[in-house]
Amino acid sequence: MSEIKSKFDLTGKVAIVTGSSKGIGRSIAQGLAEHGAKVIVSSRKQIAVDKVVEAFRAQGLEATGIACHIGDADQRKNLIEQTITAYGRLDILVNNAAINPYYGPLEAAGEEVFDKIMDVNVKAPWLLSNLAQPHMKQEGGSIINISSVEGVHPGFRLGLYSMTKAALIMLTKNQAKEWGKYGIRSNVVCPGLIKTKFSEALWTDEKTLGMYTNTLPLKRMAEPDEMAGLVMLLASDAGSYMTGGIYIADGGYLISG
Repeated sequence: MSEIKSKFDLTGKVAIVTGSSKGIGRSIAQGLAEHGAKVIVSSRKQIAVDKVVEAFRAQGLEATGIACHIGDADQRKNLIEQTITAYGRLDILVNNAAINPYYGPLEAAGEEVFDKIMDVNVKAPWLLSNLAQPHMKQEGGSIINISSVEGVHPGFRLGLYSMTKAALIMLTKNQAKEWGKYGIRSNVVCPGLIKTKFSEALWTDEKTLGMYTNTLPLKRMAEPDEMAGLVMLLASDAGSYMTGGIYIADGGYLISG
C-alpha cells in the first residue's frame, strides 16, 4: 500500500454515523466500513439499523447497530456508552441525522415546529458531540457535521431548515477552534439536492426537478454515494490538516446564478 493510499485507511478506528439506516448516512457508513472502520449504524428504529448491519456483515464489514433518536438525551448518552462498551474507543462522529417537518413561508410556521427542528438539527449534534469529545481527547478524532447548501444560500420556503443548517456550520467552526488543542478536527459538508427519501418531495416533482437541474453546471442531482468520498477524506489521515472547513458538494448550485 502506498503512503498516500494508506492515509485513507481507517483500520482500528471506530465511527458513529447518525441517521445511517438509509440515504446519505447509509452511504457514509458503508464507505467508512469499506475503509476499515468499525461502524456504529444508528437511527431511530432498531429494526432498521439491524437490517443495515446484516447487509454490511454479509460483505465482510464490521458494524454494530444502536438505535438512537438524537433528540432524546437518554438515547444520546446510551449511544456513546454502548459504543465505548462495544469497542472501547470513538474516533469519528458523523452528525448526519436531521429533519425538515415544515415547507413554507417563515411567518406561517408555528413555534412548536421551530422548537422541533432546532432540537434535532442543532441542539442534538451539539450535545452528542459534547458527549463524544472526552473519548476523542486521548488520541484525537474527527467530527463531520452534515449541513446543506441551504445553510449557505437561502432557498424558497425552506427558511427554518436553512436556519438550522447555518447554525450547524457555525457549531462546526467553534468545535474546530476550541477542540483543536485536543487533536479533534471538525468539518462540515454541505450537500446540494441528493436523491434520498428525505428530499423526495423535491425530486419527484418533474417540473421542480427540471427547473433545478437545468440551472446546475452538472445538469443533474446527486446520488447518496457521491457524498461518501468527501467524508472519507475528512475522517481519515488524508485530511489530517483540515479543520473548521466548509465543504460544498452541490453540482455547482452556488455558482449557477
